Parts: sequence; C-alpha cells; structure tokens
Amino acid sequence: MERFFQITAVILIGIAAFFLWRGNNDGLFVSVVFAAVAFFLSIRFQVKERLNEREIERQKSEK
Repeated sequence: MERFFQITAVILIGIAAFFLWRGNNDGLFVSVVFAAVAFFLSIRFQVKERLNEREIERQKSEK
C-alpha cells in the first residue's frame, strides 16, 4: 500500500509541474496538496508496519 501512495505522489508532482508550466495556479495548488497527502500516507503505512514488526518481536521475546 505504501508503494501505491509513493507512486501516486510522484505522478501528482509531475502533474503539478505541468500546471506550473501552464501557469494554472489553482491546479498547481490542488495537485501539490494531494501529492503531499499521498506522501504522508505512505510514511504512515511505513511507520505502522515497523511498529507491528516491533510488537511481534516484543511478544516473541516475552514468551
């Protein structure tokens, strides 16, 4: 899931560059906002996976 959001963020940054080139500031703003959201969602999924792995390791060491 994290890879999906990373790819989406890159695509949206490309769209933002196109809007910048065309001078469409509204489209630029919207695409940059969505790209930032996609980027931070990918970070969230990475952190959640790491926390789950640590919890599993902690539970194994307690047994």
